[in-house]
Amino acid sequence: MKELIEYIAKSLVDQPDVVKVTEVEGERTSVIELSVAKEDMGMIIGKQGRTATAMRTLLNAASMKQKKRTILEIVE
Repeated sequence: MKELIEYIAKSLVDQPDVVKVTEVEGERTSVIELSVAKEDMGMIIGKQGRTATAMRTLLNAASMKQKKRTILEIVE
């Protein structure tokens, strides 16, 4: 899951070398924290949060195969 979010984020931003993705795994739930440059934050969130929502939807669909719940947090 971490690789999926990292790939999507690096494709969207102007400074892909600054993208940092960390994953905290629990028994049934994983939390993925995404950090990007301050200038690229708008590209990750998108208009009215549509890009962030789409990333969360893809993440949930991919994590359903593993029967886990995954949460995406966008960190400043």
